[in-house]
Amino acid sequence: MFVVTAKEMRELDRLTIQKYGVPSLTLMERAGEGVARALLERFGPAAKGGTLVVAGKGNNGGDGLVVARHLKKKRIPCEVVLLARKEELSHDAAENLRAYLKIKGRLFEVTRESLSLLGERLKGKRLLVDAILGTGLKEEVRGLYAEAITVMNTSGLPVVAVDLPSGLDTDKGRPLGTAIKAEMTVTLGFPKLGQVVHPGLSYVGELAVAEIGIHPKAVEEVRPQTELLEEEDIGWLIPSREPDTHKGTYGHLLVMAGSRGKTGAAILACRAAMRAGSGLVTLAAPRSLNGIFAGSLVEVMTDPLKDNSNEESEPLSDHEWRRLLDKKSALLFGPGIGVKDSARTALRWLLKNLELPWVIDADGLSILAEEAGRLRFAKTPPVLTPHPGEMARLTGADTAAINRDRIGVARSFARDHRCHVVLKGARTLIATSDGRVFINPTGNPGMASGGMGDVLSGILAGLLTQGLEVADALKLGVFLHGFVADQAASARGEIGLIASDVIDGLPRGMRELSKGKMQNANFKMQNARGVRKF
Repeated sequence: MFVVTAKEMRELDRLTIQKYGVPSLTLMERAGEGVARALLERFGPAAKGGTLVVAGKGNNGGDGLVVARHLKKKRIPCEVVLLARKEELSHDAAENLRAYLKIKGRLFEVTRESLSLLGERLKGKRLLVDAILGTGLKEEVRGLYAEAITVMNTSGLPVVAVDLPSGLDTDKGRPLGTAIKAEMTVTLGFPKLGQVVHPGLSYVGELAVAEIGIHPKAVEEVRPQTELLEEEDIGWLIPSREPDTHKGTYGHLLVMAGSRGKTGAAILACRAAMRAGSGLVTLAAPRSLNGIFAGSLVEVMTDPLKDNSNEESEPLSDHEWRRLLDKKSALLFGPGIGVKDSARTALRWLLKNLELPWVIDADGLSILAEEAGRLRFAKTPPVLTPHPGEMARLTGADTAAINRDRIGVARSFARDHRCHVVLKGARTLIATSDGRVFINPTGNPGMASGGMGDVLSGILAGLLTQGLEVADALKLGVFLHGFVADQAASARGEIGLIASDVIDGLPRGMRELSKGKMQNANFKMQNARGVRKF
């Protein structure tokens, strides 16, 4: 499902209205009708107990007036508080105010001096509709609107937001001074970026989409560059297995990982790659550690590398590289490999020469951060899997700056450095080298434990080994990683969830996704991973 910026949504509206001939009043009517339907399905009993629509003077307020009219036509007790004078309304909002008043709708004009009237109209109500501000807000909310938002947030009543909780930054999901904390948001046309990432998620509540009739050709022209991954689209990406195949059919992954004190990272990554479907996995690691790996990885082959007294692999010659990479399908570099000169030399060689799809993770990213400019000249664009701290080192920014604009940072880095970025965290992001971003809705706080990143890198490399296109492998791998973790948390709880739980659940997770189980996810609200459409 496309997710749009405020600018993209404005252009979609403009094209639909001006180029494709859909009247703006028609879009507003569809918006208000869709919000009313969603509101009644989710909060029907509360709405019937008394609904108050709080409207601003712009088109968001106009949408709210349409909502009020549709509720009143259904004999739902409803009133409108207008945070402006009637003569201040936008053209379309004024038209819908006349339609609302024509059916004897009750309207109360409130100014800053008469704000107490809002509190009075709240009495006896059971549901609020926020139609104060839309997606055009750029500055902090002040004055009457800010005070009204505070009154609504402290009322104890559930709030349904029209399009966007008033005061929320459309693109970043941050409150601009103050913002409505909604129980449900019915967004118009498409979800907005700030609604599907943190911290916006905690202000949006449940998310539904009201279809308002944006013209398909307008969507083709705007070409939104961000998507929210949905379960119904992921199952198709899981590789099928024909009867007359063998282990070679599903690729041979080379994993370069592990060092003294960090053998677990290599083991987890290899096991995850096998569970993700790799036909063969070979671990190349220091010879002195081979006994540990051979004893722990029964299904994985090992290729012991010459090492020194510090248990660091010696640099490889071109001939040794060719031997190591012979008949391999993909490469995973970095989990637990250590930040050492031998690893630095290896990464430089790979950036210059490797022709296979590959993933750089963990210590590999720490090494890469020392000379990230080399990425632009990599023979094969790699997949990077940083957490925010590693992303900060790669960009030279601080972690707080990364978290303030995760989408923007991931997109620009992937495009500028000709690579693919999987920026981990709550709502992991996938940014491809062509500028697209995919937002993953799966996963839970139980995943905040050691080794989860190693498992993810193993999954991604394992899928690349099987021949999936890079974007498809990343979408499937990231979604699957969180999906299986959600299943494990549901069965066992989030506390104490460990990386091996995810590895063990991968076959079942892929089976369920491929069978299209939990098809109702499309009709659940955002916090259950789906976005309902009205």
